Amino acid sequence: MLREVADLGHVCPRLEGEHRADLCIVGGGYLGLWTALEIKAAEPALEICIVEADICGGGASGRNSGMALPWWTKIEALIAQCSTQEGLRLANASVAAIDEITAFADAHKFDIEFARTGWLWGSTSPREDGRWAGIIEALERHGQAPFTELDRSGVQALVDAPGFRGGALDAACATLHPAKLVRGLRRVALERGITIFEDTAMTNLRRGNPALVETDAGQVLARRVVLAMNAWSTALPELDRGIFILTSDDAVSDPVPEFMEQHRWANGPILTDSAVFVSGYRPMADGRVSAGVSGGAIAFGHLGRTRWEGATPREGDIAAAFARGFGEGHGITFRHSWRGPIDRTRSGLPLFGPLPGHPNIHYGYGFSGNGIVGCRIGAQIMTSLVLERDDVWSNSGLVHPVEPWMPREPIRYIGAHMVRQAIRRQDHLDRLDRDAGPITRKLASLAPGGIVTTTTD
Repeated sequence: MLREVADLGHVCPRLEGEHRADLCIVGGGYLGLWTALEIKAAEPALEICIVEADICGGGASGRNSGMALPWWTKIEALIAQCSTQEGLRLANASVAAIDEITAFADAHKFDIEFARTGWLWGSTSPREDGRWAGIIEALERHGQAPFTELDRSGVQALVDAPGFRGGALDAACATLHPAKLVRGLRRVALERGITIFEDTAMTNLRRGNPALVETDAGQVLARRVVLAMNAWSTALPELDRGIFILTSDDAVSDPVPEFMEQHRWANGPILTDSAVFVSGYRPMADGRVSAGVSGGAIAFGHLGRTRWEGATPREGDIAAAFARGFGEGHGITFRHSWRGPIDRTRSGLPLFGPLPGHPNIHYGYGFSGNGIVGCRIGAQIMTSLVLERDDVWSNSGLVHPVEPWMPREPIRYIGAHMVRQAIRRQDHLDRLDRDAGPITRKLASLAPGGIVTTTTD
């Protein structure tokens, strides 16, 4: 999706030679750009640069599904890791983040195709019915009621999606064009005097104070470094075993105004099922359909310069997922597809903090399922950490040491494939209303958190 909006005639220069900065941010996606903008606003005199291996947004930020979802589905994990008060504060901050994102775009006059569509967390098979009930009950215990439960007739009144049996609707959710957001952030960063080097991959990080970010043709000597590398965080040995990487796969159709009118879907909502490897789809502002599935390719070791470019090999899975919602005769053809990496922590929550022994180098990673709002919140945490503030952000429970829960290669790669296959099999059997065997259930239970997660155990 990035390539349809990126002004490729204006690629920022590569880093060549030696550059000095107060702060060097590695990664030009949502987290890196938001963090640069927040810190520049707080300390305008600071010299800030960003080094990006591709063009800004070339990783997950420009490839995601464009669904801005709050953190209500992660409430139990937030409370378990951060305390009840902090978990609820962060969940409410994730709702506010949606408003902050569209307000920023409006203030700087760039269109992100923002639409307050709502999100139906639904069921497309009997085994998925009511999977939202536990989260709703947990939220009600804490005086929160963001979801409205709908039966089949309630869903049908909202949108003509005959495959949905029921669901839970969160009206605060929104959609946006992910690439237009990241390119807008890039434009504002350049206007504010933040230096961006594109086509500039970090090849080595020399830890120290100052730190040295090395690239193929140059280096940045910086007093502080922020690692905003998403799935490529595995290049750092301190972070490598804290992340599980696999792809999500997406596709878009041509404009289909007749379909939108027939199914009363032009204004949303976002639709997702309740499978472990979730599938979801949404209408776009220009009348196209965007659809995607999770649980794709698995990386061996760290990604290095792997970009997973080109069309997804899972276009058939995407079409099948869409058919589960709208029926086999829906008539939609997906014209363009892509895939991108997801960095999952065990809990499904993003984590932030200093590299062990290096308080001037900070990391942020783990944005699976809710990356758009997660990166907005993450930038506030990163800003407080870098500027050494003593506030709610620097003291958040999301400031957390890396948990090396993944085994080393090749055991990680082999084991991850076994777990992925078990999840796919369990999801398939759920759709057939059949029980999975004990080995499949046990392996599937090892899945890390995504859109929905319940504990940090």
